[in-house]
Amino acid sequence: MTTDTHIDPSIDAFIDALPKVELHVHLIGSASVATVLELSRRHPGSAVPTTEEELRAFYRFVDFPHFARVYRAVNALVREPEDVATLVLGLARDLAPQGARYVELQVTPYAHHMVGMPMREVTEALDLAARRSLTEHGVEMAYIFDIPGEYGEEAARITLDHALQEPPAALVGFGIGGIEQERVKFRDAYRSAFTAARAAGLHSVPHGGEMTGPETIWEVIDGYGAERIGHGINCLADPRLVAHLRDTQLPLDVCPTSNVCTGQIARIEDHPLPRLLEEGLYVTLNSDDPPMFATTLAEEYRVAHRVFGFGVEELAGFARNGVRASYLGEARKRELLAEIDALVAAG
Repeated sequence: MTTDTHIDPSIDAFIDALPKVELHVHLIGSASVATVLELSRRHPGSAVPTTEEELRAFYRFVDFPHFARVYRAVNALVREPEDVATLVLGLARDLAPQGARYVELQVTPYAHHMVGMPMREVTEALDLAARRSLTEHGVEMAYIFDIPGEYGEEAARITLDHALQEPPAALVGFGIGGIEQERVKFRDAYRSAFTAARAAGLHSVPHGGEMTGPETIWEVIDGYGAERIGHGINCLADPRLVAHLRDTQLPLDVCPTSNVCTGQIARIEDHPLPRLLEEGLYVTLNSDDPPMFATTLAEEYRVAHRVFGFGVEELAGFARNGVRASYLGEARKRELLAEIDALVAAG
């Protein structure tokens, strides 16, 4: 690892060219400023501002509950299946120039249910958007259905029903997000939903250890059968958990800028990313809700270089980890890994 905290032009070009996958990004949180403004003007009377300056101020979060309230306000603007497709295609368009080849996009069916969208129409919109993302932007789109953790048993049931009864063709995983502190009282419902989803062949990819401690990470491991964990940054408080994550190489999808913007970390320089690697943990780099946090997938790689001094080998390692931790087919994984290796070898 280098100690230079400035972007070397050659590193900058390398990051742009590096084939990447995005494993932790949310449908609503991926909406560009322009898209959110279009929706807020289309649906007047919402809590979301209608000018760019006001919207950017709206996105200055003081803590995670504030972020969750803003997220819900933006989510309320997505009222028709066409809006869903527009968001997916917008994400593919934004990611393509960043070298992204594959995305596992987190979708919250319960939010669409709450505004009256039928399951079938949401699924048709997701299917259409996945096809167009690949043909128009060269980005392969997969989906993870996630439960908003603060909404309890009904949210778990609706999410599971949609995943089992009307799944999009590219559905690969089942997750849970939202305010972690609220999950405890719904523990049995969430465990049951994950058990059913896994029995149906979906991968378990819950959030855990973003805003709470190791106890939530243990819960998603033991109660949800986690195969990959969103965030997981608070694992370091428990040496036994760190040892378990190191021994199992259970991937952590880490989103550094997000953790600062939602108040989980005071400064980007304080982020535990280097320590996670020093402990031998399996880490991927991701953007979470990029326009809301004024970041991109490529920018997270730049942060890793600029703030923490990671060089070509480490950055390529993050990209390789993302490919290997993804639910792409094995042949496609080999192709992407070969592309990464060739780029590194080219110097």
